[in-house]
Amino acid sequence: MPRNRRPSTRKARRKTGLRFAAGFLAVIWGVFILQILFPWLQGFGIHPLDPYGLPYIVTAPLLHANLEHIVSNSLPGALFAYLVGYSGKRVFWEVTGLVVLIGGLGTWLLGGVGTNHIGASGLVYGWLTYLIVRGFFNRSLSQILTGLVLGFFYSGLIYGVLPGTEGVSWQAHLFGAVGGFVAGMGITSDDPPALAAKKQAKALEKQARRRG
Repeated sequence: MPRNRRPSTRKARRKTGLRFAAGFLAVIWGVFILQILFPWLQGFGIHPLDPYGLPYIVTAPLLHANLEHIVSNSLPGALFAYLVGYSGKRVFWEVTGLVVLIGGLGTWLLGGVGTNHIGASGLVYGWLTYLIVRGFFNRSLSQILTGLVLGFFYSGLIYGVLPGTEGVSWQAHLFGAVGGFVAGMGITSDDPPALAAKKQAKALEKQARRRG
């Protein structure tokens, strides 16, 4: 029985990752079709320093300006959604929530008054950054290797966090990446068992010292 647990767990993780990847594609393409029918939906992007538009930090990643825009986000977004989702549902939603919140707030603060920021690229940058840095924080060799490979193949995305390209929301890219880094540093739900036990032991030791 113990021999079957690990392959079974990997299979379940793959299924979870595939569901998130497929869900990501289904949602952004479904919304894109709705945008074709109802062009006014593009107004639900991030409008910097507009208090009424602050809730739109949640809807902005689902919207895209045109076919080229959504196609450019589809493949990397699906890949990164799969890899983050492979660590589990809780991890996926924790990472995604932090990326959307931090990326959205940063864009809302510094995106430039009078602009409208839409697109899943902030999510793409956040997920990628999380995948690159996470292994160094939870001391997982497999995640470190995954991060190094992704960092190598997607190193060109670094230019997306720099200002200068018209029509590109470098703020969403930059702060999405910041959100991914914070997630990689702070999330503990995907810690390996040995590291989780070590952290728990340290926490109990601190509590004992305080009581003493």
